[in-house]
Order: sequence, then C-alpha cells, then structure tokens
Amino acid sequence: MTAMSSRRKKRKLKAEINVVPYIDVMLVLLIIFMVTAPLLNLGVDIELPQSNARPLEQKKDPVVVSLDRDGNLWVVLQGGKNTPVTMDQMVQQVGAYARNNKDVPVYVAADNDVAYQKVYDVLTALQTRANVPRAGLMSQAGAPQR
Repeated sequence: MTAMSSRRKKRKLKAEINVVPYIDVMLVLLIIFMVTAPLLNLGVDIELPQSNARPLEQKKDPVVVSLDRDGNLWVVLQGGKNTPVTMDQMVQQVGAYARNNKDVPVYVAADNDVAYQKVYDVLTALQTRANVPRAGLMSQAGAPQR
C-alpha cells in the first residue's frame, strides 16, 4: 500500500496543453505553402503576338488590361492580381487609377487569336472614356524573321 501511494505522489498532474505537435504541423504546412506558392499560375492564359521591339524600361509597374481568347477582359493594377471585369468596370478602374497616377503606363495584352476589332475597342475605350493619354500593346519578344 505504501508503494502505491508513493507512486501516486510522484506523478503530478500537468495543467498545460502540449503545443509541440501543433507547432510541428504548422511548420510542415508553412513549408508546403512556401514550396507550392510560386508554382501556382494565377495569370490569364494569353498567347501574345511576337515582335522584334526592344522591351521598355520603366520605374512603375504598369496597368495591364488583358483580353483572353474568348474576349473576356482582365485588369491588373500595379502588381495586383488579375481581376475579371466588364468594359465599363475596366474604364472606371483604369480611369480612376490613371487620374491618380499620371505617369503609370497602361498596356493591353491581347491573345493572338482575339479579333483586332476587340483590341481596337479596348484601346479606344481607354483613350476616350478612361482618359488614358497613352496606352500600348504588349507582345512577346523574339518574333520569327520574315
């Protein structure tokens, strides 16, 4: 009886939660997210036309209006994420952004298979409705020589 009572005295109850397994799981999840985050492709799948033009050097991230092969519009405002928009939303967002940032370049990235009329409509809307003074077209470097 004395041996049993001495064993009970040695074992004290802990009023703490063991958080070590939770920290281990959190670190494993953190490593998994760090490894997989660069692999995620969040952009719009666009096949840009090719040209021999030299790339422009710029200080600010440009505003990019993308047109995918189905004619859907996407907007990226200075390094943000691609946001699907309608033509009116694009005019409002890019116009407001261009008014507050006078020197920001605005580019239109249209898929190679998009009709020229849709690209022209976007450029016209940027210049006339959004009051963007200069909007350029994006292309892919390294065009084949003709």
